[in-house]
Amino acid sequence: MVFKIELKGDAALIARIDATPPALRTELTKAVTASVLQLEAYIKNEKLSGQVLHVVSGDLRRSVHAVLPVTQTATGVIGKVAQSGDVKYGAIHEFGGMTKPHDIVATKAKALSFMMNGKQVFFKSVHHPGSKMPERSYMRSSLADLRDVIVARLKAAAVRGVSTIHKD
Repeated sequence: MVFKIELKGDAALIARIDATPPALRTELTKAVTASVLQLEAYIKNEKLSGQVLHVVSGDLRRSVHAVLPVTQTATGVIGKVAQSGDVKYGAIHEFGGMTKPHDIVATKAKALSFMMNGKQVFFKSVHHPGSKMPERSYMRSSLADLRDVIVARLKAAAVRGVSTIHKD
């Protein structure tokens, strides 16, 4: 999940902003950093704590992290919240999709145990035919939920940065 504050197109405007004192860029960097941390907390404490998905092991929630420090480029400030790839099921929950057919084999016990037709049954392995997983966005939907707050924070930072420039 990446959100960017970036100027494109007007070379003269970009040159003017690049020529300004670092106050504007500093304020925007602070605002993007605060937004990244807020987004990370919202994903973990709201979306992955019952609003979209329920905690089973906590692995997915622990895999979500703010990428700090934020990146400054010639034309903007880039903030990222990511989900590490070691939790393979993160993407299928975010985007939905199909799981492949696969075998489930008992590895921590002698057999798998579950209820079937009202009776407890035991198997050393079972074949899962695959399944369709619905989209359960926790990252993109979080960014959409916080959009207005983030935009307001960035606007306020720009005003602070510009007012500092005009005080000189």
